[in-house]
Amino acid sequence: MSKPSPEVYEQGKGMDAHNQVMREIRGRKDKTYDPTEPTRVWIDEDNTPDGVYQSLTIILNTGGCRWARAGGCTMCGYVAESVEGGTVAHEDLMTQVQACLDHEQENADEQSGLIKIYTSGSFLDEREVPAETRQAIAETFGDRERIVVESLPDFVDREKIGDFTAQGLNTDVAVGLETATDRVRHDCVNKYFDFADFEDACAQARAADAAAEAVDVGIKAYLLMKPPFLSESEAIEDMKSSIRRCAAVEGCHTVSMNPTNVQKFTEVEQLYFDDGYRPPWLWSVAEVLESTADEEVIVVSDPVGHGSDRGAHNCGECDDRVQKAIKDFDLRQDESVFEQVTCDCEHTWEVVVERETSYNLPLAR
Repeated sequence: MSKPSPEVYEQGKGMDAHNQVMREIRGRKDKTYDPTEPTRVWIDEDNTPDGVYQSLTIILNTGGCRWARAGGCTMCGYVAESVEGGTVAHEDLMTQVQACLDHEQENADEQSGLIKIYTSGSFLDEREVPAETRQAIAETFGDRERIVVESLPDFVDREKIGDFTAQGLNTDVAVGLETATDRVRHDCVNKYFDFADFEDACAQARAADAAAEAVDVGIKAYLLMKPPFLSESEAIEDMKSSIRRCAAVEGCHTVSMNPTNVQKFTEVEQLYFDDGYRPPWLWSVAEVLESTADEEVIVVSDPVGHGSDRGAHNCGECDDRVQKAIKDFDLRQDESVFEQVTCDCEHTWEVVVERETSYNLPLAR
């Protein structure tokens, strides 16, 4: 007797269900984007294995993440900012890069030592950023100290990384791991790969590092704090264990823990509108950073939209002070900064951590 295929069992369930929902939500988008203009560009400071650098962060406007076009991650709205049609020409991408260089020249007193390049998906996916463009970008920034490029683990390859190391650039690949727990990554984030694939990407980085001369190659793991369907306490514990597991993988030198923010045209936004989701408390971010400060890895966090209903927030009175402490920790890696910040709303947060469960989310707004 024949048996139904696994695809039949999964139809309308699991990833298939997530993808159907997100394709419908993203179909509501009606805004279009100019392929010659970057999505965003800004100047900041970042902690690296070589110390703190002034950084130029570039978000290129590409044809978008191929996984997102199938449906994608529950929290990610970046594909909604992508150029229609699935591809951007090499010349247009380089025009975007020049616009970012012009921004730096106009807004900074000196060249940034660190360049961070992100896309709507994977910079190392040649359907998104052609090899020609990758090589041209490597040459453009060959006079800088360090570069970070973003990619899903599938596309991390020692030869692609070699385009940057050949220019004398210390190179980091930022991988959107989100969590070291496969169940949470699959069911809550709707990401298809396993932790073992992240380990393979680290191995590719180590191979590129061994092949390079006088430069370093490493992995920067991006984690997601409090994806949908996790309680506050579950999110805290997931981040603590994920940071420790990442720190134990050779080749991973930095963990960036990003609290979920409510982006447009996402499943998280749909839950938020239905009173089924609250971004994490800033106290939770501080708790994780403080408790993992002794790990042999740089741990940083940059709560996007902090203090707003759509971003990580506390009561509204202490948000800026806690955010300042988080930024201070990022640069100094000194957990004592959190001892200097207190607020009455910590008591509410403690109750939420103790009593919130996955079936009464959110316990407090």
